[in-house]
Amino acid sequence: MNRRVSQPLFVGDVKIGGDSPISVQSMTKTDTRDIKSTVDQIKRLEEVGCQIIRCAVPDMEAAKSLKSIKSEINIPLVADIHFHYQLALEALNSGADCLRLNPGNIRDKDRVTQIASEAKLRNIPIRIGVNFGSLPPVGGIGKTRGTSRHIDGVNLLPTTSNAQDSYSLVDHMVDTGLWEIGILENLDFDLIKISLKAFDIETTVESYRRLSRMVPYPMHLGITEAGTAKSGSIRSAIGIGSLLYEGIGDTIRVSLSDEPEEEIYTGIEILKALNLRKEGPILVACPSCGRADVDIRELANKVDSLIKDTKTHLKIAVMGCEVNGPGEAKDADIGIAAGVGRAVIFTKGKKTRVVEESEMLNALMEEIKKHENAVSG
Repeated sequence: MNRRVSQPLFVGDVKIGGDSPISVQSMTKTDTRDIKSTVDQIKRLEEVGCQIIRCAVPDMEAAKSLKSIKSEINIPLVADIHFHYQLALEALNSGADCLRLNPGNIRDKDRVTQIASEAKLRNIPIRIGVNFGSLPPVGGIGKTRGTSRHIDGVNLLPTTSNAQDSYSLVDHMVDTGLWEIGILENLDFDLIKISLKAFDIETTVESYRRLSRMVPYPMHLGITEAGTAKSGSIRSAIGIGSLLYEGIGDTIRVSLSDEPEEEIYTGIEILKALNLRKEGPILVACPSCGRADVDIRELANKVDSLIKDTKTHLKIAVMGCEVNGPGEAKDADIGIAAGVGRAVIFTKGKKTRVVEESEMLNALMEEIKKHENAVSG
């Protein structure tokens, strides 16, 4: 993978773009006005590896609550703004590390200019968050009057695959982003991140591809409203993973109808699968078959739970056959191959111990700790 080199910026103390690692974000699902619940959720997200957090700002009370929230957390805070420019200004006053502005919902050039001018004074970046569900009406980009969301024409636009020479949904996504980029650039403001999210994978991928060739700014990836943890993780992995494999993307958020911790777990696993994250373990597990003498699904899930707090980058294998297991996972740093009443512990495909079934999890964790200590010390 040849990664697209984007213009770097900082969200708080997290570097985005350039040669920095791809960061994993989430969004709180609490009422931002409930400061305690929001802080508690963010702290749980910090524990599982969230690097940047975004909070909804639906009203002035929520905007003012950001100040107290930010004082109690350790990761940068992004204020999610829709419709009301005053909320963006108040979020800046509350110390937000970044603003997310939706160019489909704030379509007044003067209001965007006012927000960007204040953000520039504070050296605070802006994410231009284009979203299929809130695109401006066709022919209405940057227009505040004379258009209606109920007859916006967006759903009538052809997708890329059947657009031919017609103005397509991808054209509209990209043009919406370029409209706001132009306003910021005219102010000599270049602390810009961009996202172009849709539920449809083809639309999302092609929108990012196209705009990534036109501007130098870092890109925040995601598939919007992806679904439940099961279906949404698959959809997100395909969409986000396709772009990352092409070298596009500097930060990601997996949008799931589940606990936000699941978004972080999935995002991290996407990066690990592409060798874009070298922190924490990778679990290799056989799918089980008629040769297995243990419940490999139960065993793999237990191991997965036990290694969640492991920080060292290890490949850990869980196999259900003590004869072929070490060979099948010979590139794993540490592994376990379970058989009838006993298990083989192996490292790099070589047997190191044979233990009773009742001891196999403890033995596996002992080997992991040994490896961690050797690496750290």
